[in-house]
Amino acid sequence: MRNLEIKTRYDDLDLARQLALSLGAKDGGVSQDADTYFRVQYGRLKLRQAAGDSHGTLIHYDRSDQVESRYSEYRLATVSEARETEALLDAALGTLVRVIKSRHVLLYSATRIHLDQVESLGRFVELETVLRGQSEEEAQAEQEPVKQALGLNRREPVAFSYSDLLLRAKERQDA
Repeated sequence: MRNLEIKTRYDDLDLARQLALSLGAKDGGVSQDADTYFRVQYGRLKLRQAAGDSHGTLIHYDRSDQVESRYSEYRLATVSEARETEALLDAALGTLVRVIKSRHVLLYSATRIHLDQVESLGRFVELETVLRGQSEEEAQAEQEPVKQALGLNRREPVAFSYSDLLLRAKERQDA
């Protein structure tokens, strides 16, 4: 699967939610997620677990680290025993870092608007426009009014994953 994504720091998530809703986005709900990242040779591999759920989603993705909108290739697999899967992957690959976040999802056509409060990092807005039959140009055209409505061009862009940001913060603390 493939998507077009961009992430920015965004201090006022209530404002972002109001702007997205005024654009016509639909509320997709809130989740409390823990993403455990594992050591892999290529791309990134994480196990996402929602609070209170024994199931999870294994996600492998690869994308460039750049501040503007970028394409990501990803694969998903649902796992029925998330804790056991996490222990197995930790034993086989090693755990890099665990990202804890509250995510409010809003849906605008094929674009998922993530309003994220990430433990130890702060607040972010992330857009993911899923390519399902549309061209790259069509995905960009769909994402652009969302970026404009939320004022993402006036926010601090983020090139890296939350896992990378946490690992960099830990390196600074250890130095």
